[in-house]
Amino acid sequence: MKSKNDSLRSKLLKSALLLSLFAIFSLVNIQPASAHCDSYDGPALVDASKALETNNVDLIKKWISAEDESEVVALFHKTYSLKGGDQEVYEIVKKHFYETFVRLHREMEGAPFTGLKPAGTTAPITVMSDKALATGDFGSLLKALNKHVNSQLQEKYNKVAALYKVKDNSVEEGRRYVDAYVDYTHSVEAVHDILAGGGAHQH
Repeated sequence: MKSKNDSLRSKLLKSALLLSLFAIFSLVNIQPASAHCDSYDGPALVDASKALETNNVDLIKKWISAEDESEVVALFHKTYSLKGGDQEVYEIVKKHFYETFVRLHREMEGAPFTGLKPAGTTAPITVMSDKALATGDFGSLLKALNKHVNSQLQEKYNKVAALYKVKDNSVEEGRRYVDAYVDYTHSVEAVHDILAGGGAHQH
């Protein structure tokens, strides 16, 4: 039987996960494919750049499936071999390598590839998440998420609660209420569905 401390810790962890997921949906507007691994400052391309700097192809293998490894490794070596030659040619081949690498990575995730994105286009919540991993400071991330969640959820609730009182006064007020109600409940339901489904990874 779990101790009271274990039970409390489990409840706190679940609450933190729920709040974090809601914050993610709020910050990225529940969009399934924001720029992250396809952006130049995303972790995949950062590793690809480092791999070319150090001639260490092993740094990028984790981002692709075993089935795609031979294609990516061959293209990596071809790209690296051109590094000391004509820089215009190298930049063209390097971009092709990056595009192939990211496309295969996103195919592995079941996500479409829509081209490489500039640095700075990664969703703020993802930047914060990556920073927490790099620094080991999850507390600051959770604190920021909780603050944002409290603000967003309170705002959504206040809006729908106010309209609830007048929703039957007229068709126009009723429609405004329904719009607010859908926004409020769908946000909560989306978080529940992610938790119930095990939190499938999408960028």
